[in-house]
Amino acid sequence: MTWRATVLTLFPEMFPGPLGVSLAGKALASGLWELEARDIRDSATDRHRSVDDTPAGGGPGMVLRADVLAAAIDAADADQGRPHLLMSPRGRPLTQSQVAELAAGPGPLVICGRFEGVDQRVIEARNLQEVSIGDYVLSGGEIAAMALIDACVRLLPGVMGKQASGEDESFSEGLLEFPQYTRPQEFEGRPIPEILTSGDHAKVAAWRRAEAEALTRARRPDLWAARGGQKGTKSTTDG
Repeated sequence: MTWRATVLTLFPEMFPGPLGVSLAGKALASGLWELEARDIRDSATDRHRSVDDTPAGGGPGMVLRADVLAAAIDAADADQGRPHLLMSPRGRPLTQSQVAELAAGPGPLVICGRFEGVDQRVIEARNLQEVSIGDYVLSGGEIAAMALIDACVRLLPGVMGKQASGEDESFSEGLLEFPQYTRPQEFEGRPIPEILTSGDHAKVAAWRRAEAEALTRARRPDLWAARGGQKGTKSTTDG
């Protein structure tokens, strides 16, 4: 079965967007995965195709209606067999392990929120998993959905040229990726580290591991702590 992402949005014309170029676009064109963008307004029941209303209790903005969004979800995934994800700044942060799990499945149904949010009742009634791509607010969930889908697609079999490309990246082992270098040998007085041109694969691997650990400790202490790196784990860069 081909991996398929279905997106529910008020702006289906935004897709495939960036997903239609580079690795994801080539894989889409060759049939390695499928993308369906569905307009939430198609499930509206009035002549104005209304999808939102004022928030209960008052306040600014509008809220996506539970009945309209539920109908859109049911029409898009009648079997209810796929993960139902709602892109939301209050969701759980997206992780590489979650991406790998989604990539190994049939593909998600992704809901893109707009306005002030989504009626809580449809989140509960349709078991929507709220997912965040960072601690900031976007105009809508479309860009976040593209990021999630791209992260999944690149892990699908046949999408990347070398499988190892996906195994040595940031977060694959809870670490940030080590620094990368290529020609020229020297750039503005900065040479490639000698160990990378030594031909000693064991030393190269050890250097990369040490650099990944050092970067993670310095830039993402939360990741380092989650790995138990703060207690009892000694980095190979320590003296």
